Amino acid sequence: MSYLSHVLSNGLRIVHLPTDSPVSYCGYAINAGTRDESAGEFGLAHFVEHMLFKGTRKRKSWHILNRMENVGGELNAYTTKEETFVYSVFMEEHYSRAFELLTDMIFNSQFPMTEIEKEVDVILDEINSYKDSPSELIYDEFENHLFNGHTIGHNILGDEASLLSFNSSSGQSFIQRFYVPSNMVFFSMGRKPFQKIVKMAETALSDLSFPAFSHKREAPESMTVFSHKERHDNHQTHVLIGGKAYDMYHPKRVPLFLLNNIIGGPGMNNRLNVSLREKNGLVYTVDSGITNYTDTGMASIYFGTDPKNTQKALSLVYRELKKLRDTKLTNTQLAAAKKQIIGQLSVSGDNKEGLFLGLGKSFLHHNRYDTLSDAIEKIRTITAEQLLDVANEVFAENNLSTLIYE
Repeated sequence: MSYLSHVLSNGLRIVHLPTDSPVSYCGYAINAGTRDESAGEFGLAHFVEHMLFKGTRKRKSWHILNRMENVGGELNAYTTKEETFVYSVFMEEHYSRAFELLTDMIFNSQFPMTEIEKEVDVILDEINSYKDSPSELIYDEFENHLFNGHTIGHNILGDEASLLSFNSSSGQSFIQRFYVPSNMVFFSMGRKPFQKIVKMAETALSDLSFPAFSHKREAPESMTVFSHKERHDNHQTHVLIGGKAYDMYHPKRVPLFLLNNIIGGPGMNNRLNVSLREKNGLVYTVDSGITNYTDTGMASIYFGTDPKNTQKALSLVYRELKKLRDTKLTNTQLAAAKKQIIGQLSVSGDNKEGLFLGLGKSFLHHNRYDTLSDAIEKIRTITAEQLLDVANEVFAENNLSTLIYE
Protein backbone atom coordinates (compact mmCIF):
# COMPACT_ATOMS: atom_id res chain seq x y z
CA MET A 1 0.00 0.00 0.00
CA SER A 2 1.84 3.14 -1.21
CA TYR A 3 1.52 6.57 0.37
CA LEU A 4 1.88 10.14 -0.92
CA SER A 5 3.70 12.97 0.83
CA HIS A 6 4.42 16.66 0.45
CA VAL A 7 6.11 19.40 2.52
CA LEU A 8 4.64 22.91 2.63
CA SER A 9 6.88 25.96 2.58
CA ASN A 10 6.25 26.45 6.32
CA GLY A 11 7.63 22.96 7.06
CA LEU A 12 4.36 21.10 7.58
CA ARG A 13 4.66 17.53 6.36
CA ILE A 14 1.58 16.04 4.74
CA VAL A 15 1.19 12.30 4.23
CA HIS A 16 -1.80 10.49 2.73
CA LEU A 17 -2.58 6.80 2.37
CA PRO A 18 -5.11 6.26 -0.46
CA THR A 19 -7.87 3.71 0.15
CA ASP A 20 -11.16 2.85 -1.55
CA SER A 21 -13.21 3.13 1.64
CA PRO A 22 -15.98 5.75 1.92
CA VAL A 23 -14.74 6.35 5.48
CA SER A 24 -11.87 8.84 5.73
CA TYR A 25 -9.43 9.83 8.47
CA CYS A 26 -7.30 12.91 8.98
CA GLY A 27 -5.46 14.56 11.83
CA TYR A 28 -2.45 16.38 13.18
CA ALA A 29 0.44 14.62 14.93
CA ILE A 30 2.50 17.04 17.03
CA ASN A 31 6.00 16.14 18.17
CA ALA A 32 5.37 17.25 21.75
CA GLY A 33 4.40 15.36 24.86
CA THR A 34 4.98 15.05 28.59
CA ARG A 35 8.77 14.93 28.31
CA ASP A 36 8.79 18.38 26.68
CA GLU A 37 7.28 20.14 29.69
CA SER A 38 9.42 22.64 31.59
CA ALA A 39 9.66 22.96 35.36
CA GLY A 40 6.25 23.86 36.76
CA GLU A 41 4.43 22.48 33.72
CA PHE A 42 3.79 18.96 35.00
CA GLY A 43 0.78 17.66 33.00
CA LEU A 44 0.59 20.65 30.66
CA ALA A 45 0.89 18.70 27.38
CA HIS A 46 -2.16 16.59 28.28
CA PHE A 47 -4.01 19.64 29.62
CA VAL A 48 -3.44 21.47 26.32
CA GLU A 49 -4.82 18.49 24.39
CA HIS A 50 -8.01 18.69 26.46
CA MET A 51 -8.30 22.45 26.00
CA LEU A 52 -8.11 22.20 22.20
CA PHE A 53 -11.77 21.13 22.42
CA LYS A 54 -12.81 24.11 24.57
CA GLY A 55 -12.91 27.03 22.19
CA THR A 56 -11.21 28.80 19.27
CA ARG A 57 -11.43 32.34 17.92
CA LYS A 58 -14.65 31.46 16.14
CA ARG A 59 -16.05 28.41 17.98
CA LYS A 60 -17.19 27.62 21.49
CA SER A 61 -16.74 24.12 22.90
CA TRP A 62 -20.32 23.14 22.02
CA HIS A 63 -19.72 23.94 18.35
CA ILE A 64 -16.47 21.96 18.33
CA LEU A 65 -18.13 18.89 19.86
CA ASN A 66 -21.03 18.97 17.41
CA ARG A 67 -19.19 19.80 14.20
CA MET A 68 -18.30 16.20 13.32
CA GLU A 69 -20.80 14.42 15.54
CA ASN A 70 -23.69 16.04 13.64
CA VAL A 71 -22.62 14.25 10.45
CA GLY A 72 -21.89 10.91 12.14
CA GLY A 73 -18.17 11.48 12.49
CA GLU A 74 -15.88 11.25 15.51
CA LEU A 75 -13.34 13.66 16.98
CA ASN A 76 -10.54 12.24 19.13
CA ALA A 77 -7.21 13.13 20.71
CA TYR A 78 -4.59 11.65 23.01
CA THR A 79 -1.24 12.56 24.54
CA THR A 80 1.84 10.38 25.07
CA LYS A 81 5.27 11.03 26.54
CA GLU A 82 6.46 12.32 23.13
CA GLU A 83 3.44 13.09 20.93
CA THR A 84 0.00 14.63 20.78
CA PHE A 85 -2.54 13.34 18.24
CA VAL A 86 -5.74 15.15 17.27
CA TYR A 87 -7.83 13.50 14.57
CA SER A 88 -11.24 12.76 13.11
CA VAL A 89 -13.03 9.83 11.44
CA PHE A 90 -15.87 10.63 9.03
CA MET A 91 -17.55 9.91 5.72
CA GLU A 92 -15.42 11.11 2.79
CA GLU A 93 -17.86 13.82 1.70
CA HIS A 94 -17.15 15.64 4.99
CA TYR A 95 -13.36 15.79 4.51
CA SER A 96 -13.27 19.59 4.12
CA ARG A 97 -15.36 20.00 7.27
CA ALA A 98 -12.97 17.81 9.29
CA PHE A 99 -9.85 19.50 7.94
CA GLU A 100 -11.16 22.99 8.67
CA LEU A 101 -12.22 22.05 12.22
CA LEU A 102 -8.94 20.35 13.12
CA THR A 103 -6.91 23.23 11.70
CA ASP A 104 -8.99 25.73 13.68
CA MET A 105 -8.45 23.74 16.88
CA ILE A 106 -4.71 23.38 16.37
CA PHE A 107 -3.90 26.94 15.35
CA ASN A 108 -6.66 29.09 16.91
CA SER A 109 -7.38 27.68 20.39
CA GLN A 110 -8.09 30.36 23.01
CA PHE A 111 -7.97 28.63 26.44
CA PRO A 112 -10.88 30.53 28.07
CA MET A 113 -10.53 30.63 31.89
CA THR A 114 -14.12 29.47 32.48
CA GLU A 115 -13.37 26.31 30.50
CA ILE A 116 -9.99 25.84 32.19
CA GLU A 117 -11.58 25.72 35.63
CA LYS A 118 -14.05 23.05 34.53
CA GLU A 119 -11.47 20.98 32.68
CA VAL A 120 -9.03 20.98 35.60
CA ASP A 121 -11.77 19.33 37.68
CA VAL A 122 -12.32 16.77 34.91
CA ILE A 123 -8.61 15.89 34.80
CA LEU A 124 -8.41 15.68 38.60
CA ASP A 125 -11.24 13.12 38.46
CA GLU A 126 -9.27 11.29 35.76
CA ILE A 127 -6.21 11.22 38.04
CA ASN A 128 -8.25 9.88 40.97
CA SER A 129 -9.81 7.22 38.75
CA TYR A 130 -6.33 6.24 37.59
CA LYS A 131 -5.14 5.88 41.20
CA ASP A 132 -7.88 3.29 41.69
CA SER A 133 -6.19 1.07 39.06
CA PRO A 134 -2.91 -0.24 40.52
CA SER A 135 -2.20 -2.32 37.40
CA GLU A 136 -1.89 0.98 35.47
CA LEU A 137 -0.48 3.18 38.22
CA ILE A 138 2.48 0.86 38.75
CA TYR A 139 3.77 1.54 35.23
CA ASP A 140 4.00 5.29 35.80
CA GLU A 141 5.73 4.94 39.13
CA PHE A 142 8.11 2.35 37.70
CA GLU A 143 9.14 4.63 34.83
CA ASN A 144 9.66 7.56 37.17
CA HIS A 145 12.06 5.46 39.26
CA LEU A 146 13.75 3.94 36.22
CA PHE A 147 14.44 7.27 34.51
CA ASN A 148 15.59 8.78 37.79
CA GLY A 149 13.39 11.90 37.72
CA HIS A 150 13.88 12.73 34.02
CA THR A 151 10.76 14.22 32.44
CA ILE A 152 10.28 11.13 30.24
CA GLY A 153 9.42 9.25 33.42
CA HIS A 154 6.71 11.70 34.50
CA ASN A 155 3.14 10.53 34.29
CA ILE A 156 1.06 12.12 31.54
CA LEU A 157 -1.80 13.46 33.67
CA GLY A 158 0.27 15.63 36.01
CA ASP A 159 -0.78 16.35 39.61
CA GLU A 160 -3.21 18.58 41.45
CA ALA A 161 -0.70 21.30 42.36
CA SER A 162 0.47 21.86 38.80
CA LEU A 163 -3.00 21.61 37.27
CA LEU A 164 -4.41 24.24 39.63
CA SER A 165 -1.64 26.63 38.56
CA PHE A 166 -2.48 26.52 34.83
CA ASN A 167 -4.15 29.46 33.13
CA SER A 168 -4.67 30.78 29.60
CA SER A 169 -1.05 31.92 29.38
CA SER A 170 0.21 28.44 30.30
CA GLY A 171 -1.66 26.86 27.41
CA GLN A 172 -0.76 29.57 24.91
CA SER A 173 2.91 29.33 25.87
CA PHE A 174 2.99 25.58 25.19
CA ILE A 175 1.13 26.02 21.90
CA GLN A 176 3.49 28.74 20.71
CA ARG A 177 6.55 26.63 21.48
CA PHE A 178 5.44 23.32 19.99
CA TYR A 179 2.35 23.64 17.78
CA VAL A 180 4.23 24.96 14.77
CA PRO A 181 4.06 23.36 11.29
CA SER A 182 7.69 22.28 11.20
CA ASN A 183 7.11 20.24 14.38
CA MET A 184 4.05 18.36 13.16
CA VAL A 185 2.56 16.15 10.47
CA PHE A 186 -0.87 16.31 8.87
CA PHE A 187 -1.77 12.70 8.13
CA SER A 188 -4.68 11.35 6.17
CA MET A 189 -6.26 8.15 4.88
CA GLY A 190 -9.12 7.67 2.44
CA ARG A 191 -10.08 8.31 -1.17
CA LYS A 192 -9.76 12.11 -1.19
CA PRO A 193 -7.42 13.14 -4.06
CA PHE A 194 -4.04 14.04 -2.61
CA GLN A 195 -3.63 17.25 -4.62
CA LYS A 196 -6.89 18.56 -3.15
CA ILE A 197 -5.59 17.86 0.36
CA VAL A 198 -2.36 19.74 -0.35
CA LYS A 199 -4.32 22.63 -1.84
CA MET A 200 -6.55 22.85 1.26
CA ALA A 201 -3.50 22.98 3.52
CA GLU A 202 -1.76 25.60 1.42
CA THR A 203 -4.86 27.80 1.38
CA ALA A 204 -5.51 27.49 5.11
CA LEU A 205 -1.95 27.94 6.36
CA SER A 206 -0.06 30.03 3.82
CA ASP A 207 -1.04 33.37 5.39
CA LEU A 208 -0.23 32.34 8.97
CA SER A 209 3.11 33.25 10.55
CA PHE A 210 4.86 30.92 12.97
CA PRO A 211 7.95 31.23 15.18
CA ALA A 212 10.98 29.14 14.34
CA PHE A 213 10.99 25.82 16.16
CA SER A 214 14.10 25.44 18.34
CA HIS A 215 13.35 22.96 21.11
CA LYS A 216 15.96 20.24 21.63
CA ARG A 217 15.28 17.23 23.82
CA GLU A 218 17.79 16.04 26.38
CA ALA A 219 18.18 12.28 26.56
CA PRO A 220 18.13 10.58 29.97
CA GLU A 221 21.71 10.35 31.17
CA SER A 222 21.25 7.03 32.90
CA MET A 223 18.76 4.58 34.29
CA THR A 224 18.57 3.52 37.90
CA VAL A 225 18.40 -0.19 38.74
CA PHE A 226 16.21 -0.55 41.83
CA SER A 227 14.05 -2.91 43.85
CA HIS A 228 11.15 -1.34 45.74
CA LYS A 229 8.19 -2.62 47.70
CA GLU A 230 5.23 -0.44 48.64
CA ARG A 231 2.22 -1.04 50.85
CA HIS A 232 -1.09 -0.67 49.00
CA ASP A 233 -4.59 -1.56 50.09
CA ASN A 234 -5.11 -4.11 47.30
CA HIS A 235 -6.43 -7.66 47.25
CA GLN A 236 -3.63 -8.68 44.89
CA THR A 237 0.08 -8.09 44.80
CA HIS A 238 1.04 -6.19 41.64
CA VAL A 239 4.54 -6.68 40.25
CA LEU A 240 6.45 -4.89 37.49
CA ILE A 241 9.89 -6.06 36.34
CA GLY A 242 11.79 -4.16 33.68
CA GLY A 243 14.79 -2.27 32.47
CA LYS A 244 16.48 -0.38 29.71
CA ALA A 245 15.71 -1.28 26.09
CA TYR A 246 16.37 0.18 22.64
CA ASP A 247 15.14 3.45 21.18
CA MET A 248 12.88 3.53 18.12
CA TYR A 249 15.80 3.96 15.71
CA HIS A 250 17.99 1.13 17.02
CA PRO A 251 18.53 -1.77 14.59
CA LYS A 252 17.96 -4.31 17.39
CA ARG A 253 14.45 -3.04 18.14
CA VAL A 254 12.90 -5.49 15.62
CA PRO A 255 14.52 -8.63 17.11
CA LEU A 256 13.43 -7.36 20.54
CA PHE A 257 9.89 -6.97 19.20
CA LEU A 258 9.88 -10.64 18.21
CA LEU A 259 11.53 -11.71 21.46
CA ASN A 260 8.91 -9.85 23.48
CA ASN A 261 6.17 -11.65 21.58
CA ILE A 262 7.72 -14.99 22.51
CA ILE A 263 8.11 -14.22 26.20
CA GLY A 264 4.90 -12.32 26.96
CA GLY A 265 3.05 -11.16 23.85
CA PRO A 266 -0.71 -11.26 23.24
CA GLY A 267 -0.79 -14.95 22.30
CA MET A 268 -1.96 -17.22 25.11
CA ASN A 269 0.91 -19.55 24.24
CA ASN A 270 3.57 -17.01 25.25
CA ARG A 271 6.09 -18.46 27.68
CA LEU A 272 5.12 -16.43 30.74
CA ASN A 273 1.42 -17.20 30.38
CA VAL A 274 2.10 -20.90 29.94
CA SER A 275 4.40 -21.00 32.96
CA LEU A 276 2.59 -18.76 35.44
CA ARG A 277 -1.03 -19.34 34.48
CA GLU A 278 -1.50 -22.57 32.52
CA LYS A 279 0.97 -24.76 34.39
CA ASN A 280 0.88 -23.24 37.87
CA GLY A 281 -2.39 -21.26 38.15
CA LEU A 282 -0.67 -18.32 39.86
CA VAL A 283 -2.02 -15.39 37.84
CA TYR A 284 -4.95 -14.27 35.75
CA THR A 285 -2.86 -11.75 33.77
CA VAL A 286 0.82 -11.71 32.89
CA ASP A 287 2.29 -9.89 29.93
CA SER A 288 5.37 -8.13 28.69
CA GLY A 289 5.82 -4.99 26.64
CA ILE A 290 8.39 -2.85 24.88
CA THR A 291 8.28 0.96 24.83
CA ASN A 292 10.52 2.63 22.25
CA TYR A 293 11.11 6.36 22.71
CA THR A 294 13.14 8.56 20.38
CA ASP A 295 16.31 8.28 22.48
CA THR A 296 15.75 5.47 24.96
CA GLY A 297 13.44 2.54 25.66
CA MET A 298 12.01 0.25 28.29
CA ALA A 299 11.17 -3.45 28.53
CA SER A 300 8.62 -4.50 31.13
CA ILE A 301 6.85 -7.57 32.54
CA TYR A 302 3.72 -7.21 34.66
CA PHE A 303 1.65 -9.66 36.66
CA GLY A 304 -0.85 -9.61 39.52
CA THR A 305 -1.14 -12.50 41.95
CA ASP A 306 -2.33 -13.57 45.40
CA PRO A 307 0.21 -12.28 47.96
CA LYS A 308 1.12 -15.81 49.03
CA ASN A 309 2.22 -16.62 45.46
CA THR A 310 4.38 -13.54 44.80
CA GLN A 311 7.79 -15.12 45.33
CA LYS A 312 6.96 -18.25 43.37
CA ALA A 313 5.66 -16.20 40.45
CA LEU A 314 8.77 -14.00 40.52
CA SER A 315 11.00 -17.07 40.47
CA LEU A 316 9.16 -18.44 37.44
CA VAL A 317 9.54 -15.14 35.56
CA TYR A 318 13.27 -15.08 36.19
CA ARG A 319 13.52 -18.74 35.18
CA GLU A 320 11.88 -18.00 31.83
CA LEU A 321 14.18 -15.02 31.27
CA LYS A 322 17.20 -17.20 32.01
CA LYS A 323 16.02 -19.67 29.38
CA LEU A 324 15.86 -16.82 26.87
CA ARG A 325 19.44 -15.81 27.70
CA ASP A 326 20.92 -19.30 27.80
CA THR A 327 19.12 -21.33 25.15
CA LYS A 328 19.07 -20.49 21.47
CA LEU A 329 15.80 -21.13 19.64
CA THR A 330 15.77 -24.11 17.32
CA ASN A 331 14.97 -23.57 13.65
CA THR A 332 11.48 -24.97 14.26
CA GLN A 333 10.86 -22.66 17.24
CA LEU A 334 12.13 -19.63 15.34
CA ALA A 335 9.97 -20.38 12.30
CA ALA A 336 6.89 -20.81 14.53
CA ALA A 337 7.59 -17.53 16.37
CA LYS A 338 7.91 -15.64 13.08
CA LYS A 339 4.77 -17.22 11.66
CA GLN A 340 2.80 -16.21 14.76
CA ILE A 341 3.90 -12.57 14.83
CA ILE A 342 3.43 -12.13 11.07
CA GLY A 343 -0.13 -13.42 11.48
CA GLN A 344 -0.74 -11.07 14.40
CA LEU A 345 0.55 -8.09 12.42
CA SER A 346 -1.62 -9.00 9.45
CA VAL A 347 -4.73 -9.23 11.62
CA SER A 348 -4.00 -5.96 13.46
CA GLY A 349 -3.34 -4.29 10.10
CA ASP A 350 -7.01 -4.82 9.29
CA ASN A 351 -7.86 -2.27 12.02
CA LYS A 352 -8.11 0.87 9.90
CA GLU A 353 -7.89 3.37 12.75
CA GLY A 354 -4.78 1.65 14.07
CA LEU A 355 -3.30 1.69 10.57
CA PHE A 356 -4.05 5.41 10.26
CA LEU A 357 -2.49 6.29 13.62
CA GLY A 358 0.57 4.19 12.77
CA LEU A 359 0.94 6.21 9.57
CA GLY A 360 1.00 9.46 11.55
CA LYS A 361 3.45 8.26 14.18
CA SER A 362 5.79 6.67 11.65
CA PHE A 363 5.96 9.81 9.51
CA LEU A 364 6.34 12.07 12.54
CA HIS A 365 9.45 10.25 13.79
CA HIS A 366 10.91 8.54 10.70
CA ASN A 367 9.68 10.76 7.86
CA ARG A 368 8.50 7.62 6.09
CA TYR A 369 5.85 4.94 6.44
CA ASP A 370 6.88 1.31 6.70
CA THR A 371 4.17 -0.90 5.24
CA LEU A 372 3.13 -4.26 6.61
CA SER A 373 5.23 -5.91 3.88
CA ASP A 374 8.30 -3.94 5.04
CA ALA A 375 7.77 -5.08 8.63
CA ILE A 376 7.29 -8.71 7.62
CA GLU A 377 10.46 -8.68 5.54
CA LYS A 378 12.48 -7.41 8.52
CA ILE A 379 11.04 -10.12 10.76
CA ARG A 380 11.87 -12.87 8.28
CA THR A 381 15.58 -11.94 8.37
CA ILE A 382 15.91 -12.29 12.17
CA THR A 383 18.21 -15.08 13.32
CA ALA A 384 18.25 -17.14 16.52
CA GLU A 385 21.69 -15.69 17.28
CA GLN A 386 20.26 -12.16 17.18
CA LEU A 387 17.52 -13.10 19.62
CA LEU A 388 20.04 -14.63 22.01
CA ASP A 389 22.16 -11.47 21.84
CA VAL A 390 19.18 -9.21 22.52
CA ALA A 391 17.97 -11.40 25.40
CA ASN A 392 21.37 -11.14 27.09
CA GLU A 393 21.43 -7.36 26.69
CA VAL A 394 17.87 -6.43 27.63
CA PHE A 395 16.93 -9.19 30.07
CA ALA A 396 20.23 -9.56 31.93
CA GLU A 397 19.48 -9.73 35.65
CA ASN A 398 21.72 -6.75 36.45
CA ASN A 399 19.65 -4.66 34.02
CA LEU A 400 16.30 -5.46 35.65
CA SER A 401 14.46 -3.47 38.31
CA THR A 402 11.43 -4.51 40.33
CA LEU A 403 8.48 -2.59 41.80
CA ILE A 404 5.99 -4.47 43.98
CA TYR A 405 2.68 -3.20 45.32
CA GLU A 406 1.92 -5.40 48.35
